[in-house]
Amino acid sequence: MKTHLFAALLLAAAACGGPSSSSPATASSTPAEATPAPADIVDTAIAAGSFKTLVTAVEAAGLVETLRSDGPFTVFAPTDDAFAKLPPGTLEGLLADKAKLTAVLTYHVVPGKVTAADVAELSAATTVQGATLAIDTSAGVRVNDAAVVTADVMATNGVIHVIDTVLLPPM
Repeated sequence: MKTHLFAALLLAAAACGGPSSSSPATASSTPAEATPAPADIVDTAIAAGSFKTLVTAVEAAGLVETLRSDGPFTVFAPTDDAFAKLPPGTLEGLLADKAKLTAVLTYHVVPGKVTAADVAELSAATTVQGATLAIDTSAGVRVNDAAVVTADVMATNGVIHVIDTVLLPPM
């Protein structure tokens, strides 16, 4: 399914990109680079290429359509490397337990579009899962024990902040 989604995204980007036909090219002009069409949170994560595990988990939890809806959402998105740091068996156990997996994934989502500028003003944020994330901006930005390594990856229905650690909710 991921392959089909990625292929569809590539086709859509190719169809929407390219130079405009309203301005003729001249001998001295260079072709415009194709700019991908804005994408939702799921397709933005797929296109980035460093969230394969997260996308697999979102699919397993049945959250794809939710994260493609209007939102807006703020997702603190752990990279594949962040998932690799989990203790052995943790990811497999989560993938086998849809309720726990959903709780972990929704613990990474805050309702609304919270940009880096907004995060700088916060000390905590309530997640879709219901628990609260601690936010510390004293030395970079940390969300619980995770460092935000890339902020403000914009999507049509919200924003992604890339984090280096999977957040585990209190259970």
